[in-house]
Amino acid sequence: MTRRWGTHAILIAAVLVSVFPFVWTVIMATNTTTDIYHSPPKFTPGSHLLDNVGNVLSTIDFFGSMLNTLIVATVTTFLVVFIDSLAAFAFAKFDFPGRRVLFGLLLVFMMLPLQLGTLPQFIIMSQIGWVGTLQALVPPALANAFGIFWMRQYISGGVPDELLDAARIDGCGFFRQYWNVAVPLMRPALSFLSIYAFVNSWNDYIWPLIVLTDPNRLTLQVALAQLNVGHNTDYSMVMAGVLMASVPMVAVFALFARGFIAGATEGAIRG
Repeated sequence: MTRRWGTHAILIAAVLVSVFPFVWTVIMATNTTTDIYHSPPKFTPGSHLLDNVGNVLSTIDFFGSMLNTLIVATVTTFLVVFIDSLAAFAFAKFDFPGRRVLFGLLLVFMMLPLQLGTLPQFIIMSQIGWVGTLQALVPPALANAFGIFWMRQYISGGVPDELLDAARIDGCGFFRQYWNVAVPLMRPALSFLSIYAFVNSWNDYIWPLIVLTDPNRLTLQVALAQLNVGHNTDYSMVMAGVLMASVPMVAVFALFARGFIAGATEGAIRG
């Protein structure tokens, strides 16, 4: 009994620590910058949220940037889930020349800093004329070694070989085995990978900052960075923008939380 109460206390403390940054964002977004600098700090919401939101909307093209981000994140998520799951299915269930070598290279790639590819990526985008366009954000995000590794670990234990053998006997080729047999069994893992890819794309900042040169095609994270103007930063306005940008993420997680948690736990058990 004591051990159970101790476990619950630890879990409650972990939840409070996790929720506090979001609560603190709400508090700062509803107060003024003067209130934020007040000592001792205020721990109660204020009444200036609408004013701060209005300042955000008058300073940057918030909804235009959000639309750009939504388009990029949606396309990127779809392609990452499809490509990574298809490649992982091939790695896990089919034997082809160089399979282990390619998978080993993916593991090495996972350990490399993403910044190493920034300059080559920019040169490539410049040569094909994509600098300043939204499509330049999609290809670099598709090189997701974690997604392939994650799906491969799940498929190895979650897709029985007997079902694939039966599908081959019925005349199914590689793609039909993937689509008709493997995909229905991979739904929890696909939900996890979808949220992971969507959040990564939504929060991406460095690469969009470098490659997007058109002010009318900025993503949300780059647009929000324009609210920070050095010594005269209105932090209440900045936090209001951050709060507004967080709402879609909270909504996505709320809609797919069950699949996200199921995928994470099943992947941990199978891995």
